[in-house]
Amino acid sequence: MDHAKNSNSKIRTAAHWGIYEIENGTDGSLSIRGAAEDADPSPIGLHMASDALKQVRVAKPSIRKSWLEQGPGANPHMRGREPFVEVEWDVALDLLAAEFLRIRTSFGNEAIFGGSYGWASAGRFHHAQSQVHRFLNLMGGYVSHVDNYSLAAGRVILPHAVASTEILLDQHTSFDVMADNTTLFVTFGGVPVKNAQMSPGGAGRHRVIAGMKAMEKAGTRFINISPVSDNMPVESEWLAIRPNTDVALMLALAHVLEAEGLADLTFLNSHCVGYNRFRPYLLGETDGIAKTPAWAALICGIDADRIASLAREMAANRTMINVSWSLQRAVHGEQPFWMTVTLAAMLGQIGLAGGGFGIGYGALNSVGHDNVRLKFGAFPQGPNPVTTFIPVARITDMLLNPGEGFTYNGKAYSYPDIRLVYWAGGNPFHHHQDLNRLLKAWQKPETIVVNEPYWTPTAKLADIVLPITTPLERNDIASAGGEDLIVAMKKVEEPFGQSRNDFDIFEDLAGRFSIDFSEGLNEDGWLRRIYAVSRENASAKGIAMPDFDEFWETGLFDLGSEAKPVVMLEAFRMAPDANPVPTPSGRIEIFSETIDGFSLADCLGHPTWFEPPEWLGATGLTGEQLHMISDQPVRRLHSQLDASPHSRGGKVEGREPIHISPVDAQARGIADGDLVEVFNTRGRLISAAVVSEAMMPGVLRLSTGAWFDMDRDRQIERHGNPNALTLDVPASSLSQGCSAQTCLVEIRRLGDGQAVRVEAFDIPSFAFSARSGDGEY
Repeated sequence: MDHAKNSNSKIRTAAHWGIYEIENGTDGSLSIRGAAEDADPSPIGLHMASDALKQVRVAKPSIRKSWLEQGPGANPHMRGREPFVEVEWDVALDLLAAEFLRIRTSFGNEAIFGGSYGWASAGRFHHAQSQVHRFLNLMGGYVSHVDNYSLAAGRVILPHAVASTEILLDQHTSFDVMADNTTLFVTFGGVPVKNAQMSPGGAGRHRVIAGMKAMEKAGTRFINISPVSDNMPVESEWLAIRPNTDVALMLALAHVLEAEGLADLTFLNSHCVGYNRFRPYLLGETDGIAKTPAWAALICGIDADRIASLAREMAANRTMINVSWSLQRAVHGEQPFWMTVTLAAMLGQIGLAGGGFGIGYGALNSVGHDNVRLKFGAFPQGPNPVTTFIPVARITDMLLNPGEGFTYNGKAYSYPDIRLVYWAGGNPFHHHQDLNRLLKAWQKPETIVVNEPYWTPTAKLADIVLPITTPLERNDIASAGGEDLIVAMKKVEEPFGQSRNDFDIFEDLAGRFSIDFSEGLNEDGWLRRIYAVSRENASAKGIAMPDFDEFWETGLFDLGSEAKPVVMLEAFRMAPDANPVPTPSGRIEIFSETIDGFSLADCLGHPTWFEPPEWLGATGLTGEQLHMISDQPVRRLHSQLDASPHSRGGKVEGREPIHISPVDAQARGIADGDLVEVFNTRGRLISAAVVSEAMMPGVLRLSTGAWFDMDRDRQIERHGNPNALTLDVPASSLSQGCSAQTCLVEIRRLGDGQAVRVEAFDIPSFAFSARSGDGEY
């Protein structure tokens, strides 16, 4: 199945951000364009084969000089500061096998952390996370993580309130149903279609913008409650809200519904439990503070009369309430999701066509589509013999504080003592918060191994870097839950340098321990097995998929004809006893006896307003602090392909730009395009200002994903990575999720001559080791 030499063939591949057609030119060049099936293709993938990306590729297995010369644990403070030595594959794998043997023998498998959090490839087989976890499981197990940076607080709270995020995201009311029925769409955090460019496993037809436009044409009115106004693809009323105060506003809306007799008591009594326990808090009977519009206005900055009128409008219309994932990436991030469900329950429209709630319209391309949900085959990871885990956003705490206790979802655990970290398919120096703190923690492990195509920040900070192929250099199959296109991802170019597939590396490494990693199958065999599982699952749903050879020849299977309108929780509404939600009561839990029983000070038994540790309403602010939000970027997925021409084209002076309101810019003498220093007690970074009316005063926006570029001598990040400044504390002791959106900073214009050169896309230096006279291994 080698298509690299078919010089004139048009074939397809897939990435998380879409399906693409590729032509091989006679001169060996590749031409990439969006697939004909996709009317709104993302431009992110058009530069996947660019020379700029090849310039930052890892060419050969590379080992940090001190680690190679002196052994594991040597000079960990020199990670990212000293040269690498390029070695042959057998040398690298022999050294890595010896290190695995040492760690397992001396410390046990609980000393191995298999990080590998990230989107990696859209392919179901060459999926780095599955590959490395399968290998580590076969080796006796590893310390794993639970949840994700995107949705951790929501993932933990929602099963207590209504259902898991997996269940809810699979059955979000479809855009066609909302176009026919929704008259008011109220969204907390907008509908950021830049996020909807992608789906895990590959976005098919991009339809979020079309879906929203159809609603607009049908007469749906939109209200955007957000610190920014440019996160909506349709005309909307903008209610500018202070970051981290949405729960106060939601409580005030709920207070109006209760006080004016607009709450649907019939639905609350028949389909919910605990409203009688929540109502006294809402009215102020338990804490002496009635959650009125006047109370909320002082917190969130929205006029009290507008709050009251909005509550009445929501009750008078078929209303869909949407909440962005960004709201729960904050201290007390569980509360806005729980309160969204509660507010929708009070309106009584859950399960009605066009009403109820959504937890992320615009978060993924698949949310809100009517595509059939088909469980596609995957590369099996197998069971993990090690039960120890951490919440995903607590990696720094784990490395710095082995043995320290933490709570997660009501149970007590402790952090393991990690000696070896293996990362494949991710970039913690993008995802994590307070990266200066992570840099310190990163010195704790004795060995850090990274499988990576590019010299990312994480690769530069590793001890052993193994060069990996990109999706263009191998065959695979792309399929995403809720998407409509299944794609044969065909190899179109030869691997760069000595790059190898993760599968081949782990098969080779496992062979050194007499472990059967491949089960006797090669790439073609595994693709056929994975496809056969998918075909069987499709048949059970009455869907006839072609055999593998026909699929591979045509390159595409379209599930779009199986689409049917979806109304979330419709069956539950019609017959709650026959179709209960998966909570302990089988009902929507506005008060949770389970959570109340955990006795957590920072997550009570019902939705609650907690004052954040950093916010614009805090006492003692000097007036210089601004609230920085760090959203997803427009021109890449997380940090993927940041070195591409498309991503670089959105930078200003080579740095990720920071958006600032005209009011705040003028007060600080900052003009559009100026280089600026953004800082707080956690760190400093250099960015470039974009003065924008879309920003409410008091708020800055610096998108994530600029490759972390820390000048460790000057202690300043040069490229504009907001996680040099963000807060690394748990959302709460319930979820331990990340709190990136709770972040105050200051900003000033950078003086002439104060800028330092960006080195994010420089590859590291290389040296030969003193262990070998001829420089060869």
